[in-house]
Amino acid sequence: MGSALPLGSLPAAELFYWLGVATLTWLSLKAACRLLSGARVFVLGAGVEVGRFGRWAVVTGATDGIGKAYAKELAKHGMSIVLISRSQEKLDQVAKEIKQFQVETKTITVDFGEGAEIYKIIEAGLAGLEIGVLVNNVGISYNYPEYFLDVPDLDNLINKMLNINIMSVCKMTRMILPAMVERSKGIILNVSSASALYPVPLLTLYSATKTFVDFFSQALQAEYKSKGIIVQSVLPFFVATKLSKIRKPTLDKPSPETYVKAALNTVGLQTQTNGYLPHAILGWITTSLLPVSLVIKQSMKMNQGLRARHLKKLKEKGD
Repeated sequence: MGSALPLGSLPAAELFYWLGVATLTWLSLKAACRLLSGARVFVLGAGVEVGRFGRWAVVTGATDGIGKAYAKELAKHGMSIVLISRSQEKLDQVAKEIKQFQVETKTITVDFGEGAEIYKIIEAGLAGLEIGVLVNNVGISYNYPEYFLDVPDLDNLINKMLNINIMSVCKMTRMILPAMVERSKGIILNVSSASALYPVPLLTLYSATKTFVDFFSQALQAEYKSKGIIVQSVLPFFVATKLSKIRKPTLDKPSPETYVKAALNTVGLQTQTNGYLPHAILGWITTSLLPVSLVIKQSMKMNQGLRARHLKKLKEKGD
């Protein structure tokens, strides 16, 4: 019997055949692992019981959308809630809604776009509280997709978006994490965005800030996991909120309540999560099956369409 031919001596057609088999096998195994992991998290699994990490939960950007939904869902788990946002009227309304769960509420009124001075106010408001969960949710995006240099009032938006989307996450974590480490337990949930999974043209600054949140969260989890701390990066696709300008929930664009209920069940199971099964499937497709260049191209095309429709509406109003 003859010995097997070395790889370098195989005919080109046969070489490409075996490379194809190896690639297909690898992709199939990778897909199977992702599917099994998804089933474990979204079908079979349940996250940690958040209430055992401390009496209070702190939620930034708590008066609308995902932030409000986190506040209510955590209250259902018996946690008292600190609501932080810029509108006292809206804070009072959410606090009133949460009282049905028979938990305490506390409100702190600040505008995260104003910079470092607000954190003295927040720190004073949180003094003495045993904080088990921090939800860094506050964030802003563009009013509509736009080329970077054409964004209205660009210099102001840069400062505001960096303060709200990045500075708030760092400062709130710096404020609350030490006590969690001292007690050897705590949960930090940082709401990023699916736009952090790949660059999104015409939402360039927003996408970049959310990538910071994702990387910051994953690295922080690696640093403090051994201290009993859970840090999770939450990367939703579209959710029916004021920020996304989607009014009617659908299967792939859920209500904030549906999304957060699912996302909270992933805490302790995934460091980086899309939070909701249909979003996890979208995340798998866009990061594992499709080339990044194609995803960027399609994002560009979609946002150019949204931009054109927005500018057309503005022109019609002007006329």
